[in-house]
Amino acid sequence: MSTKNVTEVIINGKIYTLSGYESEEYLQKVATYINNKINEYKTNESYTRLSHDMQRTLLELNIADDYFKAKKQADSIEKDLESKDKQLYDIKHDLISAQIKIEAQEKEIANLTQIINENNLKIVKLETELSEASTPKRRTKSSTTATTATVSD
Repeated sequence: MSTKNVTEVIINGKIYTLSGYESEEYLQKVATYINNKINEYKTNESYTRLSHDMQRTLLELNIADDYFKAKKQADSIEKDLESKDKQLYDIKHDLISAQIKIEAQEKEIANLTQIINENNLKIVKLETELSEASTPKRRTKSSTTATTATVSD
């Protein structure tokens, strides 16, 4: 657990000792905020005519108003962040799906390329066989005589 910090601050001209688990800088920042609010209202003539209790209540109401407005804004930002996180998740999911499809298509292309290459080899082989079969073979005299002799017997 963090250590408790103790610091002196000046609020509305009076010295107060604040303690808390936040840093001394943070406690000073809180006191500065309150002083700025007090100074903001002190410049308003109607505020200075109010009783001390009314001034304090008005100040408390305005600080609470600032708090709720800031909280509303923070909640809105948090909702936006959650929405963007979901969109990012969906985009990443879509990206992964697309990558899987691309890999499958690349495998299919490789398979089809292999089939095309095999078919091209078959075409060349068949064309060669056809060419050899359609080209008349030269017969030598001895083979013609042998054929005739075989037929005569």
